[in-house]
Amino acid sequence: MLLTLLAPIGALSALVFAFVMARRVLKLPEGNDQMKKISLAVRRGANAYLRRQYLGVAVFFATLFLILLLLAFFGFLSFFVPFAFLTGGFFSGLSGFIGMKIATSANARTANAAQEGLNKGLRAAFSAGSVMGFVVVGLGLLYISLWYYFLQFWYGDPAHLILAAGQALEEAKSQAVAAAMLTFGMGASVMALFARVGGGIFTKAADVGADLVGKVEAGIPEDDPRNPAVIADNVGDNVGDVAGMGADLYESYVGSILSTGALAVAAGLGFAGITIPMVMAAVGILASIVGTFFVRTKEGATQRELLSALRRGTWISAALVAVAAFPLIWFGLGSKYVGFYFAVLSGLLAGILIGFFTEYYTSASYRPTKNLAGSSETGAGTVIISGLSLGMLSTVLPVVIVGVSVLVSYFVSGGAQSFDEGLYGVGISAVGMLSTLGITLATDAYGPVADNAGGIAEMAGLGEEVRERTDALDSLGNTTAATGKGFAIASAALTALALIASFIVQVKFIAPDFAFNLDITNPPVLVGLFLGGVLPFLFAAMTMSAVGRSAQSIVQEVRRQFREITGLMDGRAEPDYETCVDICTRSAQKEMLPPAVIAVAAPILVGIVLGVNGVAGMLAGATVSGFILAVMMANAGGAWDNAKKYIEGGEHGGKGSDQHKAAVVGDTVGDPFKDTSGPSINILIKLLSMVAIVFAAVIVRFSML
Repeated sequence: MLLTLLAPIGALSALVFAFVMARRVLKLPEGNDQMKKISLAVRRGANAYLRRQYLGVAVFFATLFLILLLLAFFGFLSFFVPFAFLTGGFFSGLSGFIGMKIATSANARTANAAQEGLNKGLRAAFSAGSVMGFVVVGLGLLYISLWYYFLQFWYGDPAHLILAAGQALEEAKSQAVAAAMLTFGMGASVMALFARVGGGIFTKAADVGADLVGKVEAGIPEDDPRNPAVIADNVGDNVGDVAGMGADLYESYVGSILSTGALAVAAGLGFAGITIPMVMAAVGILASIVGTFFVRTKEGATQRELLSALRRGTWISAALVAVAAFPLIWFGLGSKYVGFYFAVLSGLLAGILIGFFTEYYTSASYRPTKNLAGSSETGAGTVIISGLSLGMLSTVLPVVIVGVSVLVSYFVSGGAQSFDEGLYGVGISAVGMLSTLGITLATDAYGPVADNAGGIAEMAGLGEEVRERTDALDSLGNTTAATGKGFAIASAALTALALIASFIVQVKFIAPDFAFNLDITNPPVLVGLFLGGVLPFLFAAMTMSAVGRSAQSIVQEVRRQFREITGLMDGRAEPDYETCVDICTRSAQKEMLPPAVIAVAAPILVGIVLGVNGVAGMLAGATVSGFILAVMMANAGGAWDNAKKYIEGGEHGGKGSDQHKAAVVGDTVGDPFKDTSGPSINILIKLLSMVAIVFAAVIVRFSML
């Protein structure tokens, strides 16, 4: 219990640090009146979008809450689950909201700081990103800690426990706590899906519309104030890449800790095994705080030097976790379980390697993206072909890295002797990978702030030197965003594997005599594999189509304003920014519901038709195909974006050339790849498992097979 106190201490430390960073950002000057005006417009648009999104999500949550309450009334769930569902969704939404608020307040301040120097601009944007990162881990660990202490208190009364024959009281208590907490991640998963899909549709509809009409048709620069979609584009960066990404990684963070706790009980590790992932998360928070102080650079730094500045903080945090994890495992579980320490190292190393190789395939500092930019010499068609090829090729190493990490984690944890201990090792490796999420997410959330700062510098007409600095920060942000997505997808794969194992554990909690048959030749398993394999493609198709439809509306509106507003093109009149923001908001709200319904309904329907074995097959199929598809889409999109930026830097004809226009077309294809469909898939594969866990009793009771 004394060791467990580190979890709420770590959570509160993260929230206090986020508060300090927020105060630091808000003390910075916003700049001139024009910069303040633009920043206010972005802030109002983001607030309006989130207000409407949360109202829509509230209806969905209320409906699911009543369904869960009804299931609890009939004995299919613990009565804690409906309320944990609400609190999980609330904390997830709150983390995204706080991150978005500080990001929209930091954009003008970052642009203004860039007037004083590159390092000051970097520090301003990174401080804003730190608020997002540490709010996510702080609220996530606080949520888990509060429920953990409450359940410890509740099940401290033996009257609330049902003991099996010969079962010890402490064993029954740990099993009851783990079984209840395992179901507590569904609220975070549902909120993450809405935030990521809705925000992704908004941001990419605005981005695609602004680029196609502004850059390609009208020939005006990116973020030109004459473009009616430019404010909507900047709003989208915040609601999609800040609020959406925050909710996404909050879900992974919470899911990995909860699933590992359930696997601990199955492995016979009791409360000690439940405690370790919580305390490791707290250690990771403290290590991430230390790492943030090492993020700084010099004036005139190259892209590689800027990347090194951010990477330095992440690597130092990972090294500190690696050092602290050994005594934690040794004294928390005992010397005979030291193999779990090597599982933690495996997860940490896998996260670093995937981040590096994502950077390699998406950064203009390396050959793949430079070659992609070179394909623009022969038109948009070859840009798209080369980008798709690059994205497909980039899936190989992440799959190998995750596969090796799973094998290492399983066997060093004693999987050859104990299957359950091996699975716990896989779970603890996912916790290890996500332990430094505070600083990892800070480097990711930095990107949208830098992107907005560049837009404000352009719209406010700041000096060429300032624009060069914000362009450098923006280009770095594209790479860190791609790296962050790679990290999110890899952590989702490991978390999903742990959740699949936890689904099996949950079924055993509910029906100890149930006989699993997960042989691939078992027809329900095979059919489940196929259904799970196709779900990410269906999901991606729906979200891509949603972006396409929304973008068409923006294209038509921007064309209308260019055509009808007299004096707009020569700067004598202002565009109607609010209409574009409203179109994106309405489209996102309408389009985000069908994918969410499919994600929640699929495991239940498959479970009723194909049974528990069919659901296990579906979860496995969705994890494999979803992981690969998400990596391909995220990396292809990131490479297209940076290839365009590389050309805008003066290569292959520079801005306004035919090569640039070809690269812009590739970027418009890549935008929904990397910011809508790809990142949404990693939420899908975790939500499927989480829904299956929550509805396990229903599936066991009503399945046809």
